[in-house]
Amino acid sequence: MMSGLPIVLILDDDLDHLKIYGWILERAELRSVPCLVKRRGLELPKVDSVELVVLDYALHCGATPVEVAERLREEYPQAPIVLLSDVNELPEDIEPYVQAFVRKGNPEELVARVTAQLSVAQNERMQSVEGQ
Repeated sequence: MMSGLPIVLILDDDLDHLKIYGWILERAELRSVPCLVKRRGLELPKVDSVELVVLDYALHCGATPVEVAERLREEYPQAPIVLLSDVNELPEDIEPYVQAFVRKGNPEELVARVTAQLSVAQNERMQSVEGQ
């Protein structure tokens, strides 16, 4: 059904947001894998080939946004991170960990940023393979 499509992991602590973001990305022909973050901690799914992560900045899981981003880097080192937030600007603490920022409530920008970052990551992988 959706095999072969880029896999986008979505982390949020709100089930309704996960459903909405998943629907938005799937309409853009991306495969979304939702990860509901619970207050007890962060359990990342075992998914092969995560190509990008959409991360909500304000997770209520007992870890800071930076700690979550660091964990994502460990688990999915090649996957760019697109940060979602209600704030107007990218928070400075997480800036070194993310490749793009989208203010919540802008689905067109979310799709544009995700597809742009997937394209950049794909080009980098191709250049890496060609350089070997």
